[in-house]
Amino acid sequence: MGAGFCYINDLTVIQSTQGIYKYLERCFSDFKQRGFVVGYDTRGQVTSNCSSKKLAKLTAAVLLAKDVPVYFFSTYVPTPFVPYAVQQLKAVAGVMITASHNRKEDNGYKVYWENGAQITSPHDKEIIKCIEECVEPWNGSWNENLVDTSPLRQDPLKKICDCYMEDLKKICYHRELNMQTNLKFVHTSFHGVGHDYVQLAFKAFGFQPPIPVPEQKDPDPDFSTVRCPNPEEGESVLELSLRLAEKESARVVVATDPDADRLAVAEQQENGCWKVFTGNELAALFGWWMFSCWKENCSRDADVKNVYMLATTVSSKILRAIALKEGFHFEETLPGFKWIGSRVKNLLDNGKEILFAFEESIGFMCGTSVLDKDGVSAAVVIAEMATYLEGKNQTLAQKLTEIYETYGYHISKTSYFLCYDPPTIKRIFEKLRNFDGPQSYPKFCGVYSILHVRDVTTGYDSSQLNKKSVLPVSKSSQMITFTFQNGCVATLRTSGTEPKIKYYAEMCALPEQSDRTFLEEELRKLIEALIENFLEPDKNGLIWRSA
Repeated sequence: MGAGFCYINDLTVIQSTQGIYKYLERCFSDFKQRGFVVGYDTRGQVTSNCSSKKLAKLTAAVLLAKDVPVYFFSTYVPTPFVPYAVQQLKAVAGVMITASHNRKEDNGYKVYWENGAQITSPHDKEIIKCIEECVEPWNGSWNENLVDTSPLRQDPLKKICDCYMEDLKKICYHRELNMQTNLKFVHTSFHGVGHDYVQLAFKAFGFQPPIPVPEQKDPDPDFSTVRCPNPEEGESVLELSLRLAEKESARVVVATDPDADRLAVAEQQENGCWKVFTGNELAALFGWWMFSCWKENCSRDADVKNVYMLATTVSSKILRAIALKEGFHFEETLPGFKWIGSRVKNLLDNGKEILFAFEESIGFMCGTSVLDKDGVSAAVVIAEMATYLEGKNQTLAQKLTEIYETYGYHISKTSYFLCYDPPTIKRIFEKLRNFDGPQSYPKFCGVYSILHVRDVTTGYDSSQLNKKSVLPVSKSSQMITFTFQNGCVATLRTSGTEPKIKYYAEMCALPEQSDRTFLEEELRKLIEALIENFLEPDKNGLIWRSA
């Protein structure tokens, strides 16, 4: 947030919305009948007087001034409420003003299409063209008070919240157990929007409300009790919730990120230590759970071949292993939930049943009420899972081990380096494309032999007969995947929203290969080789992720 064209501010939001208006007017003849949804989180910056609510009001003003009905939430909402509202209200599109779990200085403008999924190409490129055609603010675009005076503005909050909580019950399978359980949960909303909505979700499932972390319960745009507002950073940022859980004898902690679209989970083990689950580990649990519940509740003539689960290509392949054994379908998409949302909508339109989808960065979609990641629903589903398992004298961690023993260990590690210099990032990836000479990818990484290389940026895949990537080409970001002789799959890619080079590596073992220690050691050594040979942090001035 700040002044200038490379920042998000009143003007750049007005310009963006004018471009969207122009594009939607071209795409939908009934735009002015169906309307547009606007939501926002609790971010704000005192110095520049720039807050999510103010930017949302300006977004609404541009459209209201052009006689477009706007569903403008009267208070902050979780990000998943916007795509949910777009579908429920049959609006043509929606915008959520949020920067999710980014640092406090940031904000963002997230666009959803009529299908309830984030926009993908060609809409994004066409909208940018339209923005560039109308950069001068129109009459009325600055009038943020239109939200309070225009008869075309409606507040969808009560309707959407009620419908969402009712829809949530479709994925509640053990209401009686939930009502009787003595298991206690602690919830932290990371100074964001999550508190009220997670409380309501627990109520919808028949639970007693989770115990909130008082210092983090209410919105605070400075995120004053955490080093960074990203629950994915693990135990270091979950400190307050873990200490409260110990005090309250609560064994499970659920943490939603500031816009409540992602979920972190920690469980106290028998030795008193806490296990913070990775996104991939939680996905193994969710995948097992959603399929088990489907199997128990499906009709007699239900066909498992009609059932799907999805994951992004940098996420764990554990769902693939479960799918192979259980007979349902598993599909991969490019990184980013926008690809999952669009593909899920496509599958639903073709009569398929989608139980679960995820990305490793703690983004989960349980059911299909929301075609985006949703931390609110994920929090209450994990609570029900923990409650059910407790009745079987099992913890989440014990169940996870059982899943790996049944379907094969999938040991993964994900981390990143910070790099604030785009030419350096480009140079690193170009070197990999011309490693042993022009247009020649590496055949080894240290001592580790490389079997296949897939480069989604250029559309190359050595494992395919025609050498073309099955996943769509994504020229705007860097992403190369290496499949090693020893069964490891590693991906290097740039982040779409932060100055990071991320790496993802996973050892996928068959059920009979149960030597976890060996797999972990092999993965550790391979990651060391990957960093040393391909990223060269010292030479390239990369900043290591802080512990």
